[in-house]
Amino acid sequence: TVAICCTMMTVIQGSMIWRRTVHSYLNKESEDMKNVKLIASDMDHTLLMENGKLPDGFFDYIDRLDEKGIRFVVASGRPMYTLRDMFGDKMDKMVVIGDNGAAISNCGKIIYKSLMDVEEYQSMIRFVEDETDGVAVLCALSGAYVLKKYEKYAKFFKAFLSNLEFVDDMRSLDVEANKFTIFAPDKDAAVKYKEIYTPRFGDNFSVTVGGREWIDIMNKGINKGMAMRKIGELLGIDTSEMMAFGDNFNDAEMLKTVYYSYIVANAQPGMEKFARFRAPSNEERGVLQVMEQVLAANL
Repeated sequence: TVAICCTMMTVIQGSMIWRRTVHSYLNKESEDMKNVKLIASDMDHTLLMENGKLPDGFFDYIDRLDEKGIRFVVASGRPMYTLRDMFGDKMDKMVVIGDNGAAISNCGKIIYKSLMDVEEYQSMIRFVEDETDGVAVLCALSGAYVLKKYEKYAKFFKAFLSNLEFVDDMRSLDVEANKFTIFAPDKDAAVKYKEIYTPRFGDNFSVTVGGREWIDIMNKGINKGMAMRKIGELLGIDTSEMMAFGDNFNDAEMLKTVYYSYIVANAQPGMEKFARFRAPSNEERGVLQVMEQVLAANL
């Protein structure tokens, strides 16, 4: 009983500390935010609501930030074509990091891409199909490819991969691909990442968890942090002038790169060590709440 009470007290105290941190942040003097010249946000479970929709009023914030000369960056594991479908002509006012940094666009134009070697991703396909219970997803610049036998997951896949083709044979694909993804139907991506895919591919590729169902593999050195540094070089913005929001481990490198690093209240356990600050949850429109603070500092 004593142990249970102590555990409950620890949870309660941790929750109180979290709330105090969020509260103290949101009531900081707006002067603290005058230095921010770029704001980046992850999508799923960070900027997006749990229904997969952008929060109400989001596009107004893009316009307001643009008027102040503050660049907004979408930093996502989703591919560029899916993000284009979501943001439309607002892409012309944004920088977009797609596929965890394997593709970057500025004002709607691709400025960087990191293509995988065909033989290497074909080897990954064979490994997933022959030795695991995962689903191989090849992410090309123009669309994604999955075996036809997995069409039962089509509705779920297309929420993330708007241009998706089901094929009879994955092993003979020869396309411009910048990411290889494994879908974990049992939602145990974090376990499979640690036990299977990092030991197999971690020495030669960037391997990360993109959510409960996704493990993403990119070329070595590709991650959202690398992308933020490239964007900084392009725009002449120092990482000390950057703000970023995330919730999962594919956001870790981005959060470690920028000064104003935030995790939302619904972030995955273990993400606390990567961020200096806390923001309210995605359902509370936490990213927009902090953006409002930045805008207030630039009146």
